[in-house]
Amino acid sequence: MADLFADELPPSRPESVREDAPLADRLRPADLGEVIGQDHLTGPEGAIGRMVAAGRLSSMILWGPPGTGKTTIARLLADSVGMRFESVSAVFSGVADLKKAFAAADKAAEAGQRTLLFVDEIHRFNRAQQDGFLPFVERGTVTLVGATTENPSFALNAALLSRAQVLILQRLDREALGQLLTRAEELEGPLPLTDPARDALVASADGDGRFLLNQAETLYNAKLDAALDPAALGAFLQRRVAVYDKDREGHYNLISALHKAVRGSDVQASLYYLARMLTAGEEPRFLARRLVRMAVEDIGMADPHALVQCLAAKDAYEFLGSPEGELALVQSCIYLATAPKSNAAYKAMKASFRNAKETGSLMPPQNILNAPTKLMKEIGYGSGYTYDHDAEEGFSGDDYWPDEMDAQTYYQPVDRGFEREVKKRLDYWDKLRRERGAV
Repeated sequence: MADLFADELPPSRPESVREDAPLADRLRPADLGEVIGQDHLTGPEGAIGRMVAAGRLSSMILWGPPGTGKTTIARLLADSVGMRFESVSAVFSGVADLKKAFAAADKAAEAGQRTLLFVDEIHRFNRAQQDGFLPFVERGTVTLVGATTENPSFALNAALLSRAQVLILQRLDREALGQLLTRAEELEGPLPLTDPARDALVASADGDGRFLLNQAETLYNAKLDAALDPAALGAFLQRRVAVYDKDREGHYNLISALHKAVRGSDVQASLYYLARMLTAGEEPRFLARRLVRMAVEDIGMADPHALVQCLAAKDAYEFLGSPEGELALVQSCIYLATAPKSNAAYKAMKASFRNAKETGSLMPPQNILNAPTKLMKEIGYGSGYTYDHDAEEGFSGDDYWPDEMDAQTYYQPVDRGFEREVKKRLDYWDKLRRERGAV
């Protein structure tokens, strides 16, 4: 709650920060021009740069990974256009806090002072609470700046999204993170690291500037006598857990990447994304299920053994458990990525399901109807049916389609893998039908 009324605090500029404040706070930019890694937004041609130049802000949602500058940008925005800054956190605030913030904004408006309301972790407010922002945003009581690490399409109300511009902050790349470390060293002195260890420290941040500065501060506080190499750095600093929300966008992005890498027959990339998910704590059974899906959707009859491999991998994992059983998932992933590809069965399913819905309850032709009773036989059910095993070459060529419906073609095998052989069979049976006058 301490962050609830941030406008009552001194401005977040370097000269006003306590000397014993965390390094990340002491290095906060004094203006938007000092923000690192988000030039596409804060630069002269960026959305934020244009708004500041015009002197008027629109409500916005800042969407990006942790440690990319969302809070800093919101504070600097208010300073840049002379607005009153007020902040609430969805983690700590409730309806009463929001009402208090809106009342304060109303009072400020009466005095001619516009308010920028920064809502950190806005996705944590429920739908009803998000709706509560709408009237205040619509009548201009506040300019809303929300910050979220979650995909706004899933996390925020459509009504709120329609009133706010979504601005995407980028994960900080190596160059941006290197600039942050340089700023830290200008303030605190050289880090006790060899050049390779410095590179390793940057890599360990995984795009999170705040994490990087916290790690640097740990190194400064340790008062080390000698520079650390990468191995010593790894032993000194606790390993960072990968950023991965198993039920959020990170989950869907990685499983999408895995599926598309397998479909694209890139076995190395497939293994990378599988490893990313497993090392981040993904449920192996979920991955086993998705591998089975890939086997039937993207390989199908081009290699029918792909499904067998995936089901065997699932059984092997259940039998062995983690971590030994994860090797079975790796093996099935390799099999899928290197197998010939066909989505003919998948396309056939979609086409046949669509046709079945369109045609409703057409009766099959009488010759293939079941006739378990005398009456049904007397009225013609099953009459004229040709038992294929008794026909020449085990193929009668009969018409099995409803009388009111033309024959359809749903399954069209590709000329790859086992489906090449299946295609030969289908072509042969079509030839027999033509010769026997069935088509």
